[in-house]
Amino acid sequence: MSYGIEIKKVDRQGRIVLPLDWRKEELKRSDEVIIVKEKGILKIIPKKKADLTKYFDSIDLGVDYIEDWGEFEREFYEIP
Repeated sequence: MSYGIEIKKVDRQGRIVLPLDWRKEELKRSDEVIIVKEKGILKIIPKKKADLTKYFDSIDLGVDYIEDWGEFEREFYEIP
């Protein structure tokens, strides 16, 4: 994929065509982008799914295992 600046035509309905090599590399199996509007600028960012599994073991709740979820919540949130 080449990087740089391209000049694109905007049709009467305000559409542009995203470069094919960018779509293949950045969008992969997605068809959604995030558009950030700023004064005089539009940023198009590929929307990617976050991998939340990397955070699974990052929090220590101070217990070895949870036997009763309701009891755990009451103690954790200090609910009488």
